[in-house]
Amino acid sequence: MKLTGTVHRFGNDVDTDAIIPARYLNTSDPEHLGRHCMEDADPSFASRVSKGDVIVAGKNFGCGSSREHAPIAIKACGVSCVIASSFARIFFRNSFNMGLPIFESDEASAEIREGDTVEVDASTGLIRDLTTGREYRARPIPAFMQELIEDGGLMEHIRKRGGI
Repeated sequence: MKLTGTVHRFGNDVDTDAIIPARYLNTSDPEHLGRHCMEDADPSFASRVSKGDVIVAGKNFGCGSSREHAPIAIKACGVSCVIASSFARIFFRNSFNMGLPIFESDEASAEIREGDTVEVDASTGLIRDLTTGREYRARPIPAFMQELIEDGGLMEHIRKRGGI
């Protein structure tokens, strides 16, 4: 699985309330959540994202509450993946459960800039900044986890396999 998109940068400690503010948690409708993704951090974010774009952030992305709404909102607004130096543990798990690929790379997080175009190969963990020509490494996503992502998350994966 290869993902290519334009980068939107955020800093360290982006919490789940910045990703999807609590005032929108009265619904789990992905389209509604996507319209408000990152609203408090950058009010124009959701209107600027194109399908396939990439978030690059610093350390501890997704800290705060354990809301599954956060990766749902990111996916629903069109973001194909998130690259960060590190992720909060619960956000890490929720992301895969909701079908959002995430990649940890200190170097990519530090060097990739707003507006760059990146390509991420989930199978190898290779992150290529197509704007600068630089390459970075992240841990590859195992094949069974890529299936979860391609199926749209854990519940859809189970449904497709006849488990629900």
